Parts: sequence; C-alpha cells; structure tokens
Amino acid sequence: MEPINVRDYERLAEETLGAGVFGYIAGGAGDEWTLRENVAAFGRWILRPRLLVDVETVSAATTVLGSDVSMPLLVAPTAYQRLAHPDGELGVARAAAAAGTVFCHSTLSSVRPAEVAAAVPEATCWFQLYLSKDREFARALLEEVAASGYRAIVLTVDLPQAGRRERDIRTGFMIPPDLPLPCISLEFDRPVDPGTGLGAVTDKALTWRDLEWLRGVTRLPLVVKGLLTAEDAELACDHGAAGVVVSNHGGRQLDGVGASLDALPEVVEAVDGRAEVLLDGGVHRGTDVLKALALGGRATLAGRAALYGLGSRGEAGVRHVLELLKAEIELGLSLLGCPSPEDVTREHVAPAPR
Repeated sequence: MEPINVRDYERLAEETLGAGVFGYIAGGAGDEWTLRENVAAFGRWILRPRLLVDVETVSAATTVLGSDVSMPLLVAPTAYQRLAHPDGELGVARAAAAAGTVFCHSTLSSVRPAEVAAAVPEATCWFQLYLSKDREFARALLEEVAASGYRAIVLTVDLPQAGRRERDIRTGFMIPPDLPLPCISLEFDRPVDPGTGLGAVTDKALTWRDLEWLRGVTRLPLVVKGLLTAEDAELACDHGAAGVVVSNHGGRQLDGVGASLDALPEVVEAVDGRAEVLLDGGVHRGTDVLKALALGGRATLAGRAALYGLGSRGEAGVRHVLELLKAEIELGLSLLGCPSPEDVTREHVAPAPR
C-alpha cells in the first residue's frame, strides 16, 4: 500500500533497512523516555479553530532568517545519511530544494558543502557545525560554507559527548569504515561507533565564549541548537545568536529531559523577539507544526521523517514525505482559520483536558 503519512514511511523504512541502521535512526538514549515524550507532548495541546474566516487562499509559505520557504518546516541536520540510502545528503538536499525548504547539512556528512552547492545549486542550505578543538580546520570549513552560498550556521551545543543509545549497543551498530566523512578534521580519529566514537568530533571544553570566536570568523547568521531553558536562551541572544532551536537532540542525548515542545514557551518568553525560535523533536504531522507555531515558534525542523523517506525510497521518498507534510500544514491552516503561518497565535491552542 502506498504510504500516506510519516508513520507509514517509518514502518516502510523499518522493513527496508537492517536493524542496526533503523535502530540508529529511530532510537534514543537510555530508556527512550525523552524520545517518547517528544511525541506525547503534542498530545498535551488541542487546537482551537476559529470559524467563518476567509480561507479561500491559504499558503504555508513563510520566511526563516530572511529566507523564503514554502512551509514552516525545515529538514533537520542528521548524520550519516548515506547509511540509509546511496542518495544520501545530495538526495535529501535535492528533495528539500524541490519542496522549497531549507536543507540543514550535518558535519557528520559524506559530502562537503562545496559538493552540495555544485550538485544542487538551487538548494537553500544551512550548515550544522560540531566545533572540535581543531579551530583552523573549523575556520577553513566555515569559509567553504560561506563560499558555497550557505545561509546560516547551526551550532549544536548539546553534544559534548554522545548519549548512551542502547539500541545501537544491542545491535552492535558501527559506522562503516569506508563511509566518507570529509567535514571532520584529519587531526582526529574518525568516529567508529555512534557513542564513544564521537569523542573527538566536539570540543568538551566549549563555552559561551567560543560563540564570540565563531562570530569573529563568519558573517553568516548563527543559530544555536540544543537549548531547553530560558537561561540558556538568554545567553544565546546575549552572544549574538540570530536564532535558537529548542531541541533535546531527538531524545538521543540526556534521557529524562523534558520534551522540546514543553520547553518552547519559556524559551520564546526569554528570547522576547531578539532571535527567531525554532523547534525540533517529535514532529511527524502538520498539526504538530501548527501547535509549535501557536506556542511561539517561527518554524520546526524534522529529521527522522526525512530519513524514513530516504531509507525506504531514496530521494523520491524524501520528496513524498515533504509533500505530505506540506499538504497537512496547508490543510491544518485552512481548518484552523489561518490563511498563513503568521496568523497562528497562542489563542489557537489550549491545554488538552486531563
């Protein structure tokens, strides 16, 4: 049967991919409580549609950090995409470009920024950075990112080391030694497993002062990804962030932290308009996107949804997943009484009855 939503693609990906790769994509840390909470949090809010609103013309189009996008949903940065399908990052970038949204290119990628720019010049790309101790390598990489026409840097700050992902331990999942990782410094050993093997990819001594260094070596807007508290949101703004992503790394880091959606209101309040607030974690329906907008988010990011499409049907699967999500967002806007994402307000949601 033809898949008609993200969950269908998840099941198809599980049937298509081996247990190791699928577990790496779908799994979380520890007991996966946070992973489940990311999804459950959307069920703690109900939508409040307003009726007799002119919705003859409805568009999901909006802007994020000054870039026009077809919908308030971007493709989140995810690692090792070629594990899911040979189309890998280039296929996902082409699918994002076809959908009219942003492709976030991970440091843990099989291709360099210049390769993406050459292969998919029409794509709107952001680069997700894991900042290692090799600052000169990072400087050169950021220069390539800028020269390749990327629009923003997404600094992931919630991975001083990888969380304990027990699905990977059980399946014995390892990163293939022949998988190219050109965005990682040759100063360090390449990652071997998705846990302890990530040690050299990020600098455990990273502090807010390093954002000042980063601001000094690139003029691209800086998005800080991985915040869950008002305190850190304020610090991100104080250190020049143009955007923040409320995120718990898809439940893959510290199990037991709250859902991204639960943290969104306090971050929005703390930012107070000084930066754009985005959210990732648990997004698998267009209505999830609407709830995040109503709670103050500018847009959302989805990572696993794109990987489920990639793992089951390559680039074509990613395209279909994004088409389905965009259609759900547009339908939701119409039924909610909102001609555009900007019309979605806090009045359009309420806590679900207990």
